[in-house]
Amino acid sequence: MKIWSIALTFLLFVTGATLAGRYWISGEFNLAFTFLVFFLAANILNCYWEISLLRRADTIEERRQRWDAHRANSTRSPPLAFLTMPVPLRRALSPDVWADLWGVYSLYDPSYANKESYSFNIDSANGVATPILSLLLLATFAIPFLPARVAGILGVLLFWQWIYTTSLYLVTFYTAGRHLKITGRETLLFVWMPNLVWILFPLFGFYVSVRLILNGSYSVLGLN
Repeated sequence: MKIWSIALTFLLFVTGATLAGRYWISGEFNLAFTFLVFFLAANILNCYWEISLLRRADTIEERRQRWDAHRANSTRSPPLAFLTMPVPLRRALSPDVWADLWGVYSLYDPSYANKESYSFNIDSANGVATPILSLLLLATFAIPFLPARVAGILGVLLFWQWIYTTSLYLVTFYTAGRHLKITGRETLLFVWMPNLVWILFPLFGFYVSVRLILNGSYSVLGLN
């Protein structure tokens, strides 16, 4: 399988299975729920990538240099080459495979090759700290087993920290002058676009969580 197809298969499976389970049990379909399911599934996948970053931290600089050499000797951009790289299914969960993602990203933000940087540590911390809570919210949003206000409080805590830490990452990217070392197009494609996902979706999740607290019910997600 290609790298992109592994990631897409995971997202479609988790999102589709959750939506199908919700519809089978309640017969309800809700757009807000769909958005949050997709984002939480994406974060669970991202957490595995971040754990791979932590486990293979000492190899990221070497991988960055290898991808930099690829960039100099190939017409295919490193992100495209990585996404279309074939991987045997038995190695789909290998940290070595996903550490290459960070080697590629380090071409645009070298702080990920530095274990002392804010970027490295905040993403590694997210990979360790948020998957269980993400799974818990994913489950209770689909089949409410927690009181709505409890789910809302947990959601406020989780979504707010994503908004804050991602915003702070973007600030550090500019204050450190890393934007001066790449083109404006690369900054937009590889820094702003992926990080906006972790700001805009959490903003929506924060809103939904506040509604859960104020309403005392799951009505904002289409459930009574």
